[in-house]
Amino acid sequence: MESILYSIAERKHWEILAVEVMPDHVHLFVSVPPAVAPSEVVKAFKGQSGRLFLMNHPEFTDPRYDNSLWAPSYFVASAGDVSSETIKAYIEGQYD
Repeated sequence: MESILYSIAERKHWEILAVEVMPDHVHLFVSVPPAVAPSEVVKAFKGQSGRLFLMNHPEFTDPRYDNSLWAPSYFVASAGDVSSETIKAYIEGQYD
């Protein structure tokens, strides 16, 4: 999954600053131009990653989500007053 996410970011010319793939969700810290809407970023990552992943792993489809990989919900926040290093440390520390 991580390599799929990086390939999507590369095609879009976005920069992944930190990523952690968990058993049931993904933490993704990405830098995109300010003109790109957060919903567009989520749509690109969830839509393309789900399609590409399920082509090779159809056993992960979930009937609760119309046999797609991802749930329809997501959480987005801007870095705001928190440093990029703090966010990276949080994401990278998820398995600790």
